[in-house]
Amino acid sequence: MDNDNYNNSSDAMPTVMVTNDDGIDAPGLRSLVRVLVSSNRFRVLVCAPDSEKSAVSHSITWRHPVAVKKVDIDGATAYAVSGTPADCTSLGISEALFSSVPDLVISGINMGSNCGYHIVYSGTVAGAREAFFNDIPSVSVSYDWVGGKSSVDDYKLAAEACLPIFSAILAEIKNKSYPLRGFLNIDLPTDITNHKGYKLTRQGKSIFKMGWKQVISERQGGKMLSSMEMESDSSARTENDTSTVPAGHLLFKREVRGAVLDEVDTDKLSLQEGYITNGYQVQFNGSLHLHYNLHSLSGTWLETGVSFSSKHLQSFYDYKIYLAFYFFDNHIYVIYGIPVLPFLF
Repeated sequence: MDNDNYNNSSDAMPTVMVTNDDGIDAPGLRSLVRVLVSSNRFRVLVCAPDSEKSAVSHSITWRHPVAVKKVDIDGATAYAVSGTPADCTSLGISEALFSSVPDLVISGINMGSNCGYHIVYSGTVAGAREAFFNDIPSVSVSYDWVGGKSSVDDYKLAAEACLPIFSAILAEIKNKSYPLRGFLNIDLPTDITNHKGYKLTRQGKSIFKMGWKQVISERQGGKMLSSMEMESDSSARTENDTSTVPAGHLLFKREVRGAVLDEVDTDKLSLQEGYITNGYQVQFNGSLHLHYNLHSLSGTWLETGVSFSSKHLQSFYDYKIYLAFYFFDNHIYVIYGIPVLPFLF
């Protein structure tokens, strides 16, 4: 167990643990950690896969031990783990590796969005969900990476845009007013510099339609990235590939054959419109529910002291997170309002 000399007093900086599914060396995770460390607001732990584990969903390692290796990341205590994102979160919050339980688990920043039905496949979302299963507040964060438009610098901007959300959640945790019936799933738009503000959304049904094709080698057709795009140099990889199919075996590879998008106001459409989308996964009476869009709850928000404009969420208070409870069909939906800070625009 790591002896990190943590001061568990109420005055100590909150502890944040970071994981992901793109691997501990991924630029999204490294940018997030740098922003968290440089803010001087958090004590940062990292427990992430030692290699890419995209689309492994909530799988766990059961039949054998996982290998753990300490990794040097400035300002953080970090370990690379041979397991899945869910394994990393489970180990990181167990007190077997670190000497304390983190106040908040952040999974990301993922290369590619996680909207609609893709949250089921996502290892990034599973990293946050595993913490939720263990009553630890958590957030999954994904950036809508588009090849030819996005750059690694966008991860830094995405992390900075999320800081007010992290701080607001931790303030509620400190005040013991943060509900543990769900976790937040954040997606950031491709043009993060010119984003339109934060928007509460409901999960849609968007999904990439997948197919299969027979191939003659493992590299044929190139590598599919976690953003659901093909690697740009896939043709070169195929030409240089000398691997062969084992005798008696056939090889089949997945390929993207299209996408299904919602025609109503949901997480994916709002993301494409340029909003930072916030989807709160709520567990109640054994059923998974998603909060309704803010447009339909404007009256509720006005009662809590938050006003809504078409461009931003604006608050009468600073650096706080606001709760509203919406009753529908005998279920309680917990809605979060995140104020927007002027310097983000």
